[in-house]
Amino acid sequence: MPELPEVETIRSQLSSVLPFEVKNFTSTRELAKDVLHTQLNLTDRTFTAAHRKGKMLDFRLDDGSHLLSHLGMTGTWLITTTRPTNKHAHLILEGTTPLGPRYLTYDDPRRFGHMYHLSDAKAQLKLNELGPDLASDEFTLEFMIEAIKKMKGRALKVALLDQKYFAGSGNYIANEICAHARIRPQRLCGKVKADEFPLIFAAIQKVISGAIASGGTTFQGGYRDTSGERGLGVSNLVVFWQETCQLCGVTPVKKTVLAQRGTYHCPKCQK
Repeated sequence: MPELPEVETIRSQLSSVLPFEVKNFTSTRELAKDVLHTQLNLTDRTFTAAHRKGKMLDFRLDDGSHLLSHLGMTGTWLITTTRPTNKHAHLILEGTTPLGPRYLTYDDPRRFGHMYHLSDAKAQLKLNELGPDLASDEFTLEFMIEAIKKMKGRALKVALLDQKYFAGSGNYIANEICAHARIRPQRLCGKVKADEFPLIFAAIQKVISGAIASGGTTFQGGYRDTSGERGLGVSNLVVFWQETCQLCGVTPVKKTVLAQRGTYHCPKCQK
């Protein structure tokens, strides 16, 4: 968390203030210690575009370099007209945009994020560690079927968390995909039937598109968008964090632990 829908919401909002010409920037010691894995050379650079692959934000700069930003558990980027003063503002960029002067701030209370300023070639290598983005045209039914078949001994929900095949997925997304596909998360991939693959693929599209349309999903004050607002995707959830299944409306949701992650399913709807 944040997962694909949350990062896509942030990317879209950041795009509204690009190009962003950096006049100066400041960073904390905590950023260098816990988050930043390279040197930062951003003064007088211009952020020309914001892309995304999976959960990784990919800022393109005018010199051809990339600033890659993985938000970890609590990271976000904030857009403000005044300089932020909160203690978790670990990178503050001051610059000009088509809308006037703005500050872009990387804010991360727990500092589990990752940041890299890389050349184009090195950035592509880093991005290629991820499989096809779940919201991209590269993620096809055929690719998904082959990916699941490669993991016959894994539980379906655990397989759906593998970023080499399902870039952008995360715990709440994997739970919800299994629910909409009517498959128990514990079911082994090798036990998925041929006629269930299209159901999984359709469930992925439904969960991802719904969460993006809701501006992402916030649990217990975690994820925030670039204006500090919470995502409204909780209203879409059918099993995750639910006491009663929202598909059948009557069955208590069962919570278990699978691969050390909280796992939710409806004993009636999912087989």
